[in-house]
Amino acid sequence: MHLTELYKNNRDKWWGLPLFLPLLLLPLARSANTFAHIDGGIVALYYLPLALLLSFMLFFGWKAIPGMLLGIWLVVAKGMTIPETICITFHFLIPVILSWGGYRVFVPRRHSVAYGCTRLMPQRLFWQMFFPATLFQILLLACVFFNILPTRISLAGAGPLTLHSLINYQSMLVGCLTGVPLCYLLIRIIRNPWYVRSLMSQIRQQIDSKVSTFEIFLWAFILLIIMGLLLIPAANSASIFTTNYTFSLLLPVMLWGSMRFGYRLMSIAWTLVLIVSIHFYYRYLPVYPSYSIQLAITSSSYLVFSFIVVYMAMLSTQQRYIHARVRRMAYIDPVVQMPNLWALTRKLAATPWSVLCFLRIPELEVLGRHYGMMVRIQYKQNLGKWLESELQDGECIYQLSGHDLVIRLNTEAHESRIDAIDAQIKKFRFVWDGMPLQPNVGVSYCHVRSPVMQLPMLLGELSTIANSSLLTGSPENLQHRNAAHLQQRLKDKVTMMNRLQLALEHGQFCLMVQPIVGIRGDNYHEVLLRLKGENNQLIAPEEFLPVAHEFGLSSRIDLWVLENTLKFMDSCRETQPGLRLSVNISPSSACGSQFPKIVADLLKRHNIQGWQIIFEITESQSLSHPEQAMQNMEQLQELGCRIAIDDFGTGYASYARLKKVKADILKIDGSFIQNLLSSSLDYQIVSSICHLARMKNMQVVAEYVETEEIRDAALGLGIDYLQGFYIGKPEPLEGLAAVNTELLLSGRDHW
Repeated sequence: MHLTELYKNNRDKWWGLPLFLPLLLLPLARSANTFAHIDGGIVALYYLPLALLLSFMLFFGWKAIPGMLLGIWLVVAKGMTIPETICITFHFLIPVILSWGGYRVFVPRRHSVAYGCTRLMPQRLFWQMFFPATLFQILLLACVFFNILPTRISLAGAGPLTLHSLINYQSMLVGCLTGVPLCYLLIRIIRNPWYVRSLMSQIRQQIDSKVSTFEIFLWAFILLIIMGLLLIPAANSASIFTTNYTFSLLLPVMLWGSMRFGYRLMSIAWTLVLIVSIHFYYRYLPVYPSYSIQLAITSSSYLVFSFIVVYMAMLSTQQRYIHARVRRMAYIDPVVQMPNLWALTRKLAATPWSVLCFLRIPELEVLGRHYGMMVRIQYKQNLGKWLESELQDGECIYQLSGHDLVIRLNTEAHESRIDAIDAQIKKFRFVWDGMPLQPNVGVSYCHVRSPVMQLPMLLGELSTIANSSLLTGSPENLQHRNAAHLQQRLKDKVTMMNRLQLALEHGQFCLMVQPIVGIRGDNYHEVLLRLKGENNQLIAPEEFLPVAHEFGLSSRIDLWVLENTLKFMDSCRETQPGLRLSVNISPSSACGSQFPKIVADLLKRHNIQGWQIIFEITESQSLSHPEQAMQNMEQLQELGCRIAIDDFGTGYASYARLKKVKADILKIDGSFIQNLLSSSLDYQIVSSICHLARMKNMQVVAEYVETEEIRDAALGLGIDYLQGFYIGKPEPLEGLAAVNTELLLSGRDHW
């Protein structure tokens, strides 16, 4: 143990591995060198010592210089004179140090990134291949020219533009291109042998997931056959496949491997194959006339093939990484950074049985409205981390849109575990900006079996049951409830939503009007909406408007009603020049910032005066932005329109809101008017509303006036307008264009 710690503490010092490794690896690198004789001289086909020394410098930095000096003196310059030793030392150190320095300067932060990164390939090609090989070759030619290295004259040739120099230069390039990554990897393994496990893991990760064991063995078998043909002695050659033509067959085989097996494996495999094939070049390239030219062409093939194989391996590996990352991102919510609905669908498909535990936190919407979206995001993230201790292997929490989460659980003892999860949720505390927040969480769950059909609908059922859990304070099981009824309700909602969309596109709505009579003779009509059903039946608004509000269609319906109402008023201008109509608008329209502008454009387009339109807005807590709604009402009043507060008395804090609202008309909810004679409390409430309205100069409308007695009582309280079946029943809008129209429909209708 003491020796291990001593090794770890000193292995990177200049007197440690950087000092002794060059003595160990330089002889091995020199044994990988390959030389050939042409035209009475010697040329190098593969030269590795330069790449090895550059790898030492890249790995250890300045601490590698003493070991490199020692290796050059004892291994490379062995048997040379002192001047030659000094010259050969600078010959190696100058290209190595300048290349290392240039690389560190131009790649300051990512210089130690593992090989295989395509973004660093241009810098590495220049500083680790082209620059050191070129400078080394120039210094070598300079030494030969000045006769400093007489023993190396035959290695360089007579001049810089000869075949000797070309082949030597190509050997330096291919040696640096393939040798630097291999030597760097070898140094890393010697420094830490356990790195082999990480290397094997990286190799497995880079191999295409579709690659089978058979494909790997087939590729290796074909490679061995080609190498066998290359290594057959030249004297036994009998066909073209035992010549240098066979070497060109290595390219498609190695490209196959590059595209399928990744950079890590192929960079090692190609370097070893290249060293062996170059070392035995005389087996497939025998001496014959124009041998030197053929040797130069083959040497260029070594370089070109190396670049193609390495680059294609990088590209294919990078593409697989990008593809895998995109697939992972597709299953992760980009905002909350949690698995999404797609990930849940994939997991359910891969698991025979599962338990879905639905978490509903409706108060997050209110908190997000007041404190921003980050409250909702961080609450979900922190709650997910808080519940991780209760999850088993394979279980996960998934993000849903809005303020919901869902947990996929294993089926073993799930009921007791859901109780434990619920107890853990109740212990959760979330602090935002120093303020503790603890919104209520509704929990519901159910069994599911793969494949899960209609998962969104199932989650909708769980959401409904989770609302019940908010009231009971305990988890609710969907299977113990009337699941078929819930599913039918959801199907009816979806059906109604599709019907509403078709009605908007094809005009399948019907407009009705009901008279509102003023005690001073200033009568007007309220526009009521109906949906055309099958067999010309009319569907009441209470059946489809909640669905329209839930699916965000309310504003489109309001716009359809307003536009068709104004169009009718324009068409009957001559018969009804002073027609006044009242139109209901939903909370979403009332809070829309562009609604006053839309109204102004429609009034101008149909040439309708603002005083002819009354907008009825329901006084309730469903207004998401009350300030914007009040601002819109003021802008509508500036256009000449009048504002009526509908169903007053049933909303949230009605009297408190009425203090701020600047409306023209107050419509008392019919539930008070119906009991005006039988309930003294309702009578006093209506009386107080009338008194308050007079104080604010507002006119009052009484709804649901169905008998003469109710009418007389309402008039006795000073109410200005009356509306109800006793006054007049709803009729089609087109009936207003005629004179002395009869009432066509009956029933209590309101919208």
